[in-house]
Amino acid sequence: MNKEEIKTLIAKDLLSIKAVFLRPEEPFTWASGIHSPIYCDNRLTLSDVKVRNDVENALAETVKREFPEAEILMGTSTAGIAHAAISAHLLSLPMGYVRSSSKDHGRKNQIEGSIHSGEKAVVIEDLISTGKSVLEVVDVLREAGVEVLGIVSIYTYGMKKGLEALEADHVKNVSLTDFDTTITIAAEEGRINKDSLEALFAFRDNPSDESWIERYKK
Repeated sequence: MNKEEIKTLIAKDLLSIKAVFLRPEEPFTWASGIHSPIYCDNRLTLSDVKVRNDVENALAETVKREFPEAEILMGTSTAGIAHAAISAHLLSLPMGYVRSSSKDHGRKNQIEGSIHSGEKAVVIEDLISTGKSVLEVVDVLREAGVEVLGIVSIYTYGMKKGLEALEADHVKNVSLTDFDTTITIAAEEGRINKDSLEALFAFRDNPSDESWIERYKK
C-alpha cells in the first residue's frame, strides 16, 4: 500500500475500535489541562487481531520504505514496546526499548537490549503530540552512540509545537495516520458533524486556545 492508503486504513481501524475517540461536545481533559475533542489510546490496537495486524504490517512496511538501512528498532516505554517487537519480528530485525528513566537497581539500564555505537536505529512510537517524550528517547540513544534514522509512529495530532520540536532536533517522523485524516473520515462516516471540522482544525492549530469549543457549538 502507498502512504495515503495506509493513512485511510489505519484511521478507519482506530475509529472502529475507539482507539481514537472523538467527543467534541464533551471535551476530554488531558494531563496538561488542555481540553481536547479527541482522545487516543493505541494500546487498544493490541487487543483487536485485525487492527493489530494492519498496524504492525503498516509499521514494518513504513520502516522498510522510509528507512531501508535500519539495523534495529527501538520502542518507547511503554506504549511503543509491543509495536517495536512485533514489527521487528516481521522485518527480522533486532529490537530493544528505552525506559523513561534509568532503573534504580541491577545494572541501572535505561536502554534495554543490545545496542552498538554507530548502529542505525528507528524509534517506534504509538502517539506524537508535543514530541517531548519521543525526543527524550532519541537523545538517550544518540548519547549512547546510536544513529537515529528517524521515528515511525502510529498516530500524530500534527500539532505545530510537535512539528517544530521534531524539526529543531533534526528528526524525521513518519506517522501511519493523523488527526486530519481521522476527523475527515469521522465526518464522512457520520461520527461527527461535518460542520464541526473547522473548529476541530482550530484545536489542532493551537490546543491552548479554547475558542474552538465555542466555534464548535455554533
